Amino acid sequence: MNQAGLPLGLLLLVGVAVITDYSIILLIKGGNMSATSSYQALVRSALGRPGFLLVSLLQFLYPFIGKDSPSHLHPFIVGPDHMLAERSVVISMATVLVTLPLSLPRHIGQLGKVSLLSMVLTLAILLVVAVRAATLGPLIPPTEDAWVFAKLNAIQAVGVLSFAFICHHNSFLMYHSLQRPTLSAWLRVTHVSVGTAAAASAAFAVAGYTTFTGHTQGDIFENYCREDDLVTFGRFCFGLSIMTTFPLECFVTREVLSNVFYQRELSSLEHVALTLLLVASSCTLSLLYDCLGWVMELNGVLSAIPLIFILPSACFLKLSPGRWFHSEKLLPSLLLLAGGVLVLSGLVLSGLFPHSCTHGDEPSYCNASRTAPPG
Repeated sequence: MNQAGLPLGLLLLVGVAVITDYSIILLIKGGNMSATSSYQALVRSALGRPGFLLVSLLQFLYPFIGKDSPSHLHPFIVGPDHMLAERSVVISMATVLVTLPLSLPRHIGQLGKVSLLSMVLTLAILLVVAVRAATLGPLIPPTEDAWVFAKLNAIQAVGVLSFAFICHHNSFLMYHSLQRPTLSAWLRVTHVSVGTAAAASAAFAVAGYTTFTGHTQGDIFENYCREDDLVTFGRFCFGLSIMTTFPLECFVTREVLSNVFYQRELSSLEHVALTLLLVASSCTLSLLYDCLGWVMELNGVLSAIPLIFILPSACFLKLSPGRWFHSEKLLPSLLLLAGGVLVLSGLVLSGLFPHSCTHGDEPSYCNASRTAPPG
């Protein structure tokens, strides 16, 4: 919302949600047409080995690139001088105690209860943000261009939104985990899931942006004052939510590497070794870099937009009979063209307007007031 302007940002959010819903269904339709059971196999069938290698790279990069959120707890719970105030300690402990054990199961259906916990935590976080929009928002003067309809960085906002909505890299895993994996069942699952995600995202966007307007950062919890106990609870829920989401992404990266290098089911030893390698590597990356907004933006442009807009459309167009501009192929053709434009323009704008962020710094309006908002 900060990059696009609130009104245009909400329109873009709805647009990306609708495109996400459509392209997820398009993906499974393509899988049924080609008798394939994974995103990689679908692209190999439609676009050959170059396409297979490209989608493998994108499917690996998107879920692998940094998850740093648990470390945002450290200055607020234990105090700045405690050992647990060190990012490296917090991230390492969260990795060893939570994300690694949850990443070891072999079947994604085993994470059903973990996913339910993540959803409950998300609702708790949304409640915290909504309460603070009412209590803290009136104390922070809006920035000069807070309520304009649109801003010049709207294309960069599409990258962030695509990063937020993408689930194509694990759609086939979810589809085959259904008790009855039929297209009609998948339609219901997709509509409910994407619709719920869009509603939650819009609520977060409105509550967060109206509170901080132009001060809004990529990680909204960096905007709140340190001594706010309610927000500290929200940070705890946020960190735990990310730790419960990470194993789903680990499943995808492990499957991608298995399909590229092993092309068979992994043995128990190979499964554990590859999981350890992936978790340790992503942990190391999160220790080296902590700007969440830049990660969302660049990963959205490089990975999410191709996986949402370009590859599902290209596969469907390749596998479907008839000309590309036939009525059934018109929308996939437009998505393919739009995806190419968004990737190129997004990369250019990311270079011209690089994303800046802070980490653990007290916002200026907190220092000015010298008081924390009501607990």
